[in-house]
Amino acid sequence: MGEDPGGLKSPGEPTPRPWQTLRRLSSTPGLHRRVLDAAERFLGEVGFDRAPWLAVVFALGIIAWFVLPAPPYWIAAMALSAGLVLVTLAVWPMGSIADETRANLRLALILCGLVFAGGMATVWARSAIVGATSIPRPVVTLLEGHVLAREDQPADTRLRLTLAVRLPADGTEIGSARKVRVNVPLAALGEGGVPAGLAEGAVVRLRARLMPPASPMLPGSYDFARAAWFKGLTATGTMVGPLTLVRAAPDKGGIASVQRWLSAYVRNRVEGSPGAIAAAFASGDRGGIAEADEVAMRDSGLTHLLSISGLHVSAVIAAAYFAALRLLALWPALALRVRLPLMAAGIGALAGIGYTLLTGAEVPTVRSCIAALLVLGALALGRDALSLRMVAVAAGVVLLLWPESAIGPSFQMSFAAVLAIIALSNSAPVRAFLAPREELWLARIARQVVMLFATGVVIELALMPIVLFHFHRAGLYGAVANVIAIPLVTFVSMPLIALGLLFDLVGLGDPVWWLVERSLALLLSIAHVTARQAGAVTLMPHISGFVVSLFSAGGLWLALWRGPVRLAGLAPVALASVLVALTPIPDLLVAGDGRQVGIIVPGPDGSPRLLSLRDSRSSYTRDNLMEIAGVAAEPVPLADWEGARCSSAFCTLILNRGGRDWILLLGRGREQVEERAMAAACAEADVVVSERFLPRSCRPRWLKADRRYLRQCGGLSINLVNQTITTVAAGQGSHGWWRIEDDRPRRALPTTATSPGPSGPDAGQAQPDSGRLKTARPPQGNP
Repeated sequence: MGEDPGGLKSPGEPTPRPWQTLRRLSSTPGLHRRVLDAAERFLGEVGFDRAPWLAVVFALGIIAWFVLPAPPYWIAAMALSAGLVLVTLAVWPMGSIADETRANLRLALILCGLVFAGGMATVWARSAIVGATSIPRPVVTLLEGHVLAREDQPADTRLRLTLAVRLPADGTEIGSARKVRVNVPLAALGEGGVPAGLAEGAVVRLRARLMPPASPMLPGSYDFARAAWFKGLTATGTMVGPLTLVRAAPDKGGIASVQRWLSAYVRNRVEGSPGAIAAAFASGDRGGIAEADEVAMRDSGLTHLLSISGLHVSAVIAAAYFAALRLLALWPALALRVRLPLMAAGIGALAGIGYTLLTGAEVPTVRSCIAALLVLGALALGRDALSLRMVAVAAGVVLLLWPESAIGPSFQMSFAAVLAIIALSNSAPVRAFLAPREELWLARIARQVVMLFATGVVIELALMPIVLFHFHRAGLYGAVANVIAIPLVTFVSMPLIALGLLFDLVGLGDPVWWLVERSLALLLSIAHVTARQAGAVTLMPHISGFVVSLFSAGGLWLALWRGPVRLAGLAPVALASVLVALTPIPDLLVAGDGRQVGIIVPGPDGSPRLLSLRDSRSSYTRDNLMEIAGVAAEPVPLADWEGARCSSAFCTLILNRGGRDWILLLGRGREQVEERAMAAACAEADVVVSERFLPRSCRPRWLKADRRYLRQCGGLSINLVNQTITTVAAGQGSHGWWRIEDDRPRRALPTTATSPGPSGPDAGQAQPDSGRLKTARPPQGNP
């Protein structure tokens, strides 16, 4: 029996099941049918590799775990992914006609659902396995524990020890095993210097002031607490008093001991800053690099050369591969019986693995080593060595072992650079430009130089959104500097370091080390000259995750698809660029402890200036305020700014924003203030910020950010024009590394809280008119 024209079900006809209804809908002509047909046709005709997109979806699952605030959300996301797979199988079952007409779409939905859920499960499991709860509050305690790692930092005149200890649970009893990191000043070790047996495996006793790993100072700042969580660190601190070596490390030398020996040896052979750079190239030890050189390398776009990654690993493997190939070819009996490229690839692989282990096996180095090994395998098998599938495999391995690296700048910048290089080299215009032709050798070299410069520009453009998001700054001349610096390091400095170590075996290394010093001095000169140029560095206020997502989506679309369809990725990139240009500068920045406050005001020349509540000597505090504000000029103490009025306890300032005056009352000390005077001052203010607990009688018009409020929310970024408050807590959710100071239950806060701010009896209410408050006077403190 069929259906009547009105669509009513005939008597006795069974009621269709939900999945049968979905299947019937899938075969009904209409808009959705045309959309599905277009998607299936697109996937079938565009021609692409599945592996890179699966790696992207796996990374998206990991990132979603960090973005979503709590376990119920994580479970719901994984359930939705599983539901997508089940619905796809129900609508287009295997072996049906739909399975043939929707084969590509069906496979894409199933794989994406499974891989996305797998990414979330992987990082959740990793967090549960390695995460360690931090100590609840600062403590000075006596520690005795095993040395897990030792890091020499001669530029900072200290050692850094990672210890396995048992911290007191309540100050008297022995607690559970913890991993802590302690800075040991070299001056505290006395004239004898570092004890001979102070290495991995030793047992030491020392007194240290320990702190819980710090949460971000401001929204968008570096989250050390999250990094420490995945490293298993529960506290960091500094040694106070002497260090006692209870038991020396075993005599057997490990990789860490070899690394320290090699670093010290290279620094002895090459003095000064070039020696510190040479030690970083040889052993991965960056502890000897001076801060001024680090800043110059960063601002010139050359800091990637200091981190052992693809450039260095590839140089070592390539040198070992070609040297082995040439030397093995000198043995005719072997050359006639064995495939020399295969043997050379094995030798190159061993060299790459050894170099990776020697330099500390950091995530970028491991990623580069895996990718280089895949390239060697492709060369040995006669396959295409430079492919997106190779990048996807390397990314998948890294994300499986260290899923937390997906949200870190190192992983993102490494793979963004590699994707940019492969996408550019595989594009039709570049292939045509580099195609062999009859020409003079000078013209061929010129084309290679032009291509090197173009590659540098493309890499800079690919990395700029990531650098702006994580570091709030971008170098403008990096492409030019890299055109000289990369060949200098790859073909001159690193081979000379290897030759110097080799020639030292026969006592002939002095001339080689002199050349090493000259080449690295040239590298540092390039960095310093580039960094000193006007406009070499651009500072930007913190850009949102949505903007970075647009950049990432557009970049991945450009890199992973083939043909003209890839140009559609320019649309989200263009939109994101406009949003970056429109990113507002915050009016007020408040650190999580309430002690540091930054106010952004127009300077005498019209450019933004940063006022700081306290004249802090901490470069960390100053840099955070400047970077989040996007202001390059040095902060001006608020007490020295015309228009600010300060007492020993508070400062007041009037800002005109959004067509109205805002009265700011900012605490600058812990001196006692009479409650009635405090309440009167609060009543005249729109925003009150203090590091102390303020009485309930303090009721400002809009926001009261005292210690009670800041404990819950962390640092603040305030936009007075839009009346929005962005908090550190908004991006933390209930992840294990986020702890509220007073140990009250965690709660997720909104990403952006619109006015008024905190609710309850302590909350201030925003008033549209404050024109009568023109002469705010700060309350006086009692000595």
